Amino acid sequence: MFVRLRQFFVDGALRQLPQRVQDSIVEQQQSSEILIGWIQFAIVVMFGFIYAISPKTFSAADVPFQPVPWAIGFYFALTVIRLIWARYWSLPWWSLAISVFFDMALLMVVIWSFHIQYGQPASFYLKAPTILYVFIFIALRALRFEAIYVVLAGLGAAAGWVTLVLYATMVDPADPMITRNYVHYMTSNSVLVGAEFDKIISILVVTGILALALMRARQLLVRSIAEQAAHSDLSRFFAPEVKDRITRAESVVQAGQAESRQAAIVYVDIRGFTKLGDEVSPNDLIQLLSEYQARMVPVIQANGGSIDKFLGDGIMATFGAARPSETYAADALRTLDAIVESADRWNEERRVQGRIEIRIGAAAVAGRLVFGAVGDQSRLEYTVIGSTVNLAAKLEKHNSAMDSRALTTEETYTLALEQGYEPGRESDHRAGEPLVGVDKPLDVVVLAR
Repeated sequence: MFVRLRQFFVDGALRQLPQRVQDSIVEQQQSSEILIGWIQFAIVVMFGFIYAISPKTFSAADVPFQPVPWAIGFYFALTVIRLIWARYWSLPWWSLAISVFFDMALLMVVIWSFHIQYGQPASFYLKAPTILYVFIFIALRALRFEAIYVVLAGLGAAAGWVTLVLYATMVDPADPMITRNYVHYMTSNSVLVGAEFDKIISILVVTGILALALMRARQLLVRSIAEQAAHSDLSRFFAPEVKDRITRAESVVQAGQAESRQAAIVYVDIRGFTKLGDEVSPNDLIQLLSEYQARMVPVIQANGGSIDKFLGDGIMATFGAARPSETYAADALRTLDAIVESADRWNEERRVQGRIEIRIGAAAVAGRLVFGAVGDQSRLEYTVIGSTVNLAAKLEKHNSAMDSRALTTEETYTLALEQGYEPGRESDHRAGEPLVGVDKPLDVVVLAR
């Protein structure tokens, strides 16, 4: 029965989630078990300390067997075993159920032992305020975010208290100690059934409320972990700046939402990549592309760039578009310098390995552009559009005509200097350079040959 309930409340809900999300939830639960273990450890130490310092109304000679120290010692041993188990291994559901049973059973045994230690009728333990400890053990189970264990603890506490009440009223059939007088109940060892019934009802009501709250909290936990996993997945498909815009948007992102920006665009690609595809195997081609992207992307990001999209062997990055920047042009030209240096190191490694060298071209253009969401309701994409974007793409292709590796416009170069850019090498300024697809000649700057 317990297994079916747990499958219904816990496993059934988890099976609707992706496996990676399920694994994350299980990991969170395992951390909760370690926390529960440490709290139990603190509780048993507190119980032991309180018992040790509290004054006794009996002597060891009068009561040769004292069950409380034995119960606390046994619980301490179980708590240490459980804590080690939770720390190094995953606790199965049956061990958690047994742990709940032992918590309540040991507490009830301790309460039951009071009338023996103090030489009083069995009804004496019903007056002890120790019953309040059951709420600690019930609440302790809420740390796992599984209502079934809270319910199990509450039912165990109620059943334990019913057992103690029955024992107190039935241990001496000649004198059941039952009264209907509340004042007599409060001033004697008599039993008021209604008062004990109130305690049991309180235990069950608190258990029910806590279980209901926990079920709602678990839904939030599952949703939070699922959203966290989705947020992490977005990081792999979107630039961090775009991911933050999507996840932190006050309203649903709609196509057509856009902003005008002063920003820079950088294009990077491999020269002769199409021809290279005819000369090497598909596996080698994909491996080459993977190595190329693994080297270029970190360089772009390290200089403040945001990857807008991959275009086969091409990479389009923005500076100051997804996240406004005061140094977008300078950052873009620093990126070009870093790309050239990274490509040189890569080719040096390839020469040592006896592999062909790869020639990479890059270009940067700064200017006004539009950054926003395009597409329809079924497929949206954040991107940049405008003449600045088109010019950057055409300028990158012009590397072939100029036999260069890094190009920019004279206007972008001047703006970058104003923003703090320091050239890494001597540049070649060309005035009136004709570009395919551009109406009039353009002043360009060759940053690397």
